[in-house]
Amino acid sequence: MTQSIRDMTFADLPGILRIERESFPSPWSAAMFVLEMTRSGAVALVSEDAEGAIVGYAVCSKLDLDWHLMNIAVPTSLRRAGIAEGLMDSLIGRLGDDARLTLEVRPSNRAAISLYEKWGFLAAGRRRGYYADSGEDAIVMWRTRATLQGSLDGIPAAEEQVT
Repeated sequence: MTQSIRDMTFADLPGILRIERESFPSPWSAAMFVLEMTRSGAVALVSEDAEGAIVGYAVCSKLDLDWHLMNIAVPTSLRRAGIAEGLMDSLIGRLGDDARLTLEVRPSNRAAISLYEKWGFLAAGRRRGYYADSGEDAIVMWRTRATLQGSLDGIPAAEEQVT
């Protein structure tokens, strides 16, 4: 699929919220996206198709020295078309290959875990009962110089390995 990736704007919110509601049992509100878009040190990207329709988005915020991938989604009908990969490529390109990134993901979301592993993320821990809607745990994943080499050296809570 042909896509272009650019910075998220307030005008994108209707398309983003449509994807958000389709993708997550506890979707973010418009206010949550606005907060992240306007946060100093945040990167918020959208992917558009050839007609200019929003087909994906990613939100990443800098917390202290590390980046936190807060949210990434693509409509169900367009998944596995390379949109999320394009967003990850653009995000990492913006942050720099040496940036330390972390995220939480549901253990049941095998497709997302596979995508993150492709980009060098490794599971480093678990947050018990993290998702309030289901009580499901979250796998904590990191992407650092060490994880790109297959190691969890220097990763917080790496002793709590996910099996």
